[in-house]
Amino acid sequence: MIRRLLPYSLSCAGTLIILPSVAANGTAHARVATGLAGTDIGMLVIAIGGALLLTLACSLSATCLARRFRERIDRRRIRRILRTGSADLLHDFILPGAYGGLTRIDHGVLTGKGIFCIQTKHYHGTVSGKADDPQWVHVDGSHRKIFLNPLIQNEGRARALQNVVPDVPVANLVVFMDTISFATPMEDNVIHLRDLENYLANFTFEPCAAAGLNDTWLQLKAAALTDKESRRDFNAQLSFS
Repeated sequence: MIRRLLPYSLSCAGTLIILPSVAANGTAHARVATGLAGTDIGMLVIAIGGALLLTLACSLSATCLARRFRERIDRRRIRRILRTGSADLLHDFILPGAYGGLTRIDHGVLTGKGIFCIQTKHYHGTVSGKADDPQWVHVDGSHRKIFLNPLIQNEGRARALQNVVPDVPVANLVVFMDTISFATPMEDNVIHLRDLENYLANFTFEPCAAAGLNDTWLQLKAAALTDKESRRDFNAQLSFS
């Protein structure tokens, strides 16, 4: 009887010995599976986050490129309009500042009665400010920026130009792109690009000796600095201001 039960007992004992091992293996597999699942979820979150960041970066880059492209078009349009009113033009040149240092002028335009000193602003959104405010406000969507009053800023540039040609009247003109709306009433010499041609044609300068304008313009061209060294000096001046 004992001999008959012994194999059965050994078999049962073997089963009992094996079962914990199986259970342990099952638990290990479960843990491994759980770990893999956690890893997959983590990778998915990282992938989604990366995709969102990439989409945002692409969107910002596309917006930046679009604005640069628009600005390049506007610059060409400005120069084309200025050429219709005068053949004597200077663009992006540097002069000794009226109060020391250097100053950069966007556009100088000789007409039959005087010279325009023009500053252009390639902004979008809305602008507000008064003629005697030291700073104006620019709002573009959710972005709000304070910037120097361009009338006062360009008045300094006009005076620098006037120092070179003291016998010729110089007019201060600020031109904003058509993508800007004015939130406050502006002075007559703060205009949109679409009004530039008409403004140049109808502006009245103070009387001057028109016979000497060409010689004066040659004097201004000789004084205008456009070389790389002058631009480096001007940029260095900006970095310290």
